[in-house]
This record gives sequence, structure tokens and C-alpha cells, in this order.
Amino acid sequence: MQKAQDSFRQLKDYIDNFQSYNQLVGISEIARRYFAMNAFDGVLTTIGVLVGNYLAGVRDLSIPIRIGVATSVAMGVSGLWGAYLTESAERRRELVELEKISLIDQQDTKIGRASRLAVVVVSVVDSLAPFLAAMVVLIPLFLDPVIGNAIISYGLSIIIALLCLFGLGMFLGHISQGNLFGYGLRTLVAGIVAIAINFLMGGE
Repeated sequence: MQKAQDSFRQLKDYIDNFQSYNQLVGISEIARRYFAMNAFDGVLTTIGVLVGNYLAGVRDLSIPIRIGVATSVAMGVSGLWGAYLTESAERRRELVELEKISLIDQQDTKIGRASRLAVVVVSVVDSLAPFLAAMVVLIPLFLDPVIGNAIISYGLSIIIALLCLFGLGMFLGHISQGNLFGYGLRTLVAGIVAIAINFLMGGE
């Protein structure tokens, strides 16, 4: 019982600290921006993998699955390293500027700790967003033994991809407090254009 209470107290302290850090450096705002941007990239890239394999006549779905997973992992690793290096540099620059003004070493201050947490959270979000988005789109391909038809699996994956794009658009519309349907259509059009370009190129 005491261990459970201690664990709950530690969790509450962690949440309180995170909320405090979030107010200082805007962790959630940056993270959701990275999430939307990289999930969008993950879906569009997977659409390219799907359409390319379909047009190439690939009906062994283990091939686009392997390509899709490998691509999403590469995007995740790239996102992790890229976001970490970028955010670290930006946060360090901000702390250096603050140190010049305050004449105080900010590394062990609340702002310093908040900045380091922001770098970790943003890097993880940037890494996971394209991977998770790709995995969602590839679900029908994983379920092909149940579906039993490669073309239907391709089609279902494309439909899920377009729905994901529409959902991401609505998410961005919610963030901007704009027209949800309008934002959804904008991101949906991007997916349709990507599909159309792939078919045009594949038809040459």
C-alpha cells in the first residue's frame, strides 16, 4: 500500500514538474507541431511505397511491408537525430543569450532542466510520428492473410492513408482554431496529388 502511494506521489510530482516546464518553454506546442509534420511525411512516404509497388506488379505483400517498415525506421532515426541536434542547438543558443543577460549559469536552473526535457520530448515525438503513421497505413497489408486479396489490401491501405491525412488536417485545423473540414481537405488533396503523380509516372 505504501509503495503504491509513493509511486502515485512520484507520478504526481513528475506531472506537476512537466506542466511547470511546459509553461516555461512550450514543450507541448513544439511537440504537436513536430508530430503533425512528421506523421504527414510518414503517410505520404508510405503512399509512395504502396503505389510504386502496386504499379510494379508486386503482389507479394511482404515486399512493400519490408520496404515500408525499413523506410519508416529510417525516417524515425533521421527524425530523432535531426530533432535532437536542431533542438539542442536552439535551446543552447537561448540559454547562452539568457546567461548573458542574467550573468547566471542556467544549466542547473529550472529553465535549463526544462530546455533539456524539451529536447528529449521533441526528439522522441519527431522519431515516433512517421513510424507510427506508416504502421497504421500498412495494417491492411499485415492482415492480407485474412483479407486474402493483395489488390484489396493495397486499396484499403490507400484509403487508410487518405483518412489519416484528412485527420491530420483536422488536427491542424483544431490547433489553429480554423475550419476543420477545410484543413482536412487540404491535407487530403496532398495525398491524392501524390497518388496521381505516381500513377502518371508509372504509366510512362
